[in-house]
Amino acid sequence: MNSDPRQQAAARPAANPNQGRRILGWVGDFLRHARQRWYLYLPVIVIWSLAYIRLFVDATPRLPILFNWTPSLPYRVAWLQHGPHPLQRGDFIVFSFAGEAQRRYPGLRGQPFFKIVRGLPGDTVTVSGRQVTINGEDVGVAKTTAYDRQPLALIAPTVIPPRYYYVQGTSPDSFDSRYQESGLVRAEQVIGVVVPLF
Repeated sequence: MNSDPRQQAAARPAANPNQGRRILGWVGDFLRHARQRWYLYLPVIVIWSLAYIRLFVDATPRLPILFNWTPSLPYRVAWLQHGPHPLQRGDFIVFSFAGEAQRRYPGLRGQPFFKIVRGLPGDTVTVSGRQVTINGEDVGVAKTTAYDRQPLALIAPTVIPPRYYYVQGTSPDSFDSRYQESGLVRAEQVIGVVVPLF
């Protein structure tokens, strides 16, 4: 084994000055291309900026058009009408998540959820086994575990208090008011009413 530092330094490949020039040339070419075709890059920058703000700064949807990527409702695009509305059974709403699950999954805090209003203030929620009913009408069966195998507690039987709503998705896997970790939705959490488009 050779321990002479001079021989070790000689054995190492010398830095290639042309490689640095190639990188600088590529960056310069890209910047010239971006300046000439700014109209192509501007929408990408805006979309990424909005995604960054929504992920790290404020999850509240600001634009009236919504895209649903989850299977909890059968709609992919919807129109959001911001502000307070008198809610009726069957209304589609977007609300800011504030359930108990945010302790276990901090990323859920304040995230917008898109669900259907199934229960109104004064309605009676009952539970039999894993079956949940509102005013005697079956509204869904609750799963025992979440996608990550964590146990899911059922909502406790209750009369829905004033300014609270029972919300639910149409998918059996929807995370909604069937579960204690999600719970009932307060009126203050509701961001707006949604009109599904397709």
